[in-house]
Amino acid sequence: MRTSLDGSMVARVARRLSEVDAERAARYAGDAGGRQPVHTCYVPADKVTGDVAAEWGAAALSALEEHAPRAGAFAEILGLPGELAEAVHAKVVAKLSREPVEDLRIDFEDGYGPRLNEVEDADAVRCADLVAGWPDPPPWVGIRFKSFDTRSLFDRGARTLDLFVTELGRAPVLTFPKVTDVAQVSALVELVELLEDRLDLGTGALRFEIQIETTQSIVDSEGRLAIPRFIAAGAGRVSGLHFGTYDYTAACGLSAAEQHLAHAACDFARHVMQVSAAGTGVRLSDGSSNVLPVGDGVHEAWRTHFALVLRSIAHGFHQGWDMHPAQLVTRYAANFVYHLRHAEANARRLRAYVDSQTDTGVLDEPATAQALAMSMRRALDCGALEADDVRRMCGLSEVELAALARRGSP
Repeated sequence: MRTSLDGSMVARVARRLSEVDAERAARYAGDAGGRQPVHTCYVPADKVTGDVAAEWGAAALSALEEHAPRAGAFAEILGLPGELAEAVHAKVVAKLSREPVEDLRIDFEDGYGPRLNEVEDADAVRCADLVAGWPDPPPWVGIRFKSFDTRSLFDRGARTLDLFVTELGRAPVLTFPKVTDVAQVSALVELVELLEDRLDLGTGALRFEIQIETTQSIVDSEGRLAIPRFIAAGAGRVSGLHFGTYDYTAACGLSAAEQHLAHAACDFARHVMQVSAAGTGVRLSDGSSNVLPVGDGVHEAWRTHFALVLRSIAHGFHQGWDMHPAQLVTRYAANFVYHLRHAEANARRLRAYVDSQTDTGVLDEPATAQALAMSMRRALDCGALEADDVRRMCGLSEVELAALARRGSP
């Protein structure tokens, strides 16, 4: 066969591309696998006493017992068909009894506010001691310290971070609020490197979530997308991006009535987060709803929260903030409803892909198969499905499902 390009020419071009391939593989390593919490519960540091997770679980169960003790009431409040309401109500009760809080963040920022230095010092040490002594802590526990926006806030945030991690003696989850410049991310990396060295925690043990709650964290002063530079400056330590609903919408100039998760301004910010983090392994979390299920407004607040959580999941945000124990009811209800509605169809498509079937009417590619497996894994992780359900539906074990979710091939 005749060709016009000799091997040396092709090899020269290939060598240039191989460098690009290596850089891309390093930056876009994909999801690391493992479970992602469906929420983060924020509790002001001064309110952290005893076993917070158990207290939130008990409060959520009490709210459920008072306002929707049976599946029929649940169905009416959330607009669910009876059979689905029965299954979801039972699963919510079981989840709140077994593992009410998946991710707990002890808040030293907005929820805590400015305090005397000696007061915040004492709370940082006290909370670390509490966490260290919990016999059955949530799967994820950490702190949100103050931002690095001004010198005084930097000094306070760095000190609280130091006190808490030093007293705890191991790596918690760290949440970095109100980031406005890549230099702040670099500064935090330098601090956690020093902490790891001083406390023998191991290189890379301290990772952090960046809160996307300023306009500068979306588009910087030179008109560039800011998040890719934040992730790069994090040097492999950025574990997540968490959206801050109210700071962001206020910064955009929205009136109080328009500051909510479903606003188009929030959709824009979340889409930027999504595109910026895609393929990097950095996970996404949506923000919170300030409509709390209290007093005479429990049912309406539950409907609002339930709809917002379903909307977030549909947009690819499988985690969000919860600010009140009774929000746990609709957090889990929305997750269970979403997964139960889609599980059978997803499983059929996944099984057809694994078995190389082509007569199902849908021809899925590896990327879609990976997404299907990821959805099934999320359903398993949050408690919407059990391992036996997954095996019955798609014939895959937990290990096989995890491998498929990681790489998109059986």
